[in-house]
Amino acid sequence: MAVEVRIPPVLRKHTNGAAAVPASGSTMAAILESLENSHPGLRASITDPSGQLHRFINVYRNGEDIRYLSSLETAIADGDVVAILPAVAGGR
Repeated sequence: MAVEVRIPPVLRKHTNGAAAVPASGSTMAAILESLENSHPGLRASITDPSGQLHRFINVYRNGEDIRYLSSLETAIADGDVVAILPAVAGGR
């Protein structure tokens, strides 16, 4: 199952600068495992030690925040687009 995963600039050090990479899997958890296999270290930037999404990382499947779907158990279908976005905070 081929999925396009869009990588934000801050995480592209794990993908040799690629803005989008392919991954495979039927759930978001499987997509993260696929990403880790292809790009070691990327998963640790997205999930905490317990395996849950970091608090300030947002992940979208076809524009929908997976936290409002089934989180890491969200179903992923062939052709879906997954976007990883760090939350922006701070400023004056």
